Amino acid sequence: MEEVILMKGNEAVAHAAVRAGCDGYFGYPITPQSEVMETLMEMKPWETTGMVVLQAESETSSINMVYGAAACGKRAMTSSSSPGVSLMQEGFSYIAGAELPCVVVDVMRGGPGLGTIQPSQADYYQIVKGGGHGDYKIITLAPATVQEMADFTVLAFDLAFKYRMMAVVLTDGVIGQMMEKVVLPPFRPRWTEEEIRKLNPWATLGRTPDRKPNIITSLALQAEEMEEINLRLQARYKEVEKNEVRYEEIMCEDAEYLIVGFGISARIGQKAAEMAREEGLKVGLLRPITLFPFPTNEINRLAKQVKGILTVELSAGQMVDDVRLAVNGEIPVEFYGKMGGIVPSPDEVLKALKEKVIK
Repeated sequence: MEEVILMKGNEAVAHAAVRAGCDGYFGYPITPQSEVMETLMEMKPWETTGMVVLQAESETSSINMVYGAAACGKRAMTSSSSPGVSLMQEGFSYIAGAELPCVVVDVMRGGPGLGTIQPSQADYYQIVKGGGHGDYKIITLAPATVQEMADFTVLAFDLAFKYRMMAVVLTDGVIGQMMEKVVLPPFRPRWTEEEIRKLNPWATLGRTPDRKPNIITSLALQAEEMEEINLRLQARYKEVEKNEVRYEEIMCEDAEYLIVGFGISARIGQKAAEMAREEGLKVGLLRPITLFPFPTNEINRLAKQVKGILTVELSAGQMVDDVRLAVNGEIPVEFYGKMGGIVPSPDEVLKALKEKVIK
């Protein structure tokens, strides 16, 4: 029988990481994601699975520790919140250039600057568009429940190693802090060195009698070499876009109007759509589960069915740009958002839908 546990989203991430066979977590405390590391420290997985849990001296150090562990073919991860993730951007770009798999959990808070400890979704540009330098992309999963916080942590490891690139679980402070029932994933053993050599032949594990050591770097001194690396990365991103788009449609079969939102905004948007239905308005919800790859084709398909779209975000409007690109000017796309940590109510979303889209 499955064990159902009540826990926070951040706590679910910690438990899922251990069960996913994670080799090392390197992090630094920052609200509203500190419970990830706190829970791992309480669990003491180094006594059971051998997993390393280390509080670095800064976010910059933590992402570089992830870089080092990932270069050895290990399952490595970190977590942070918006200002901390900003400090990690150089490491993100280096990891992308070195073609290394790892997992990052970003529990977003309001900004800019140190901002507030209240929830936000304004890291969309920073993560989905790649905040560091270079033409890189990051697989980005957007959970809307505590259960998905656990499930997507495991999925992030799978996708990161499948495509040899970083995967981010991008959530907001509401989902990170809320408590819900969770069924934790089954335990996976950590890889042995022999398994790492077989599964990740690119990893640098030191010199062996039968081969030279692999060299992990993001440096390319010649322009032609750098272009070759970029072309290889772009081909990989296209493969991700082809195979890994994930989304959820709710009440879209006969919808005449559409709400698009991720994370807590999707949950609020779903309630607003249900309230609209009670008033006789045919409203549906499209929830992007992957922000990269974005469900562009699915939104474009629905744009041929509905009369207008409202995107809902805890920001000044970031994902709305991708929705507008997907619609390609065929129908109006309006935006409603709150900033600074304010979370809108379903009533407010429904009012905005009527005023901006249905009119």
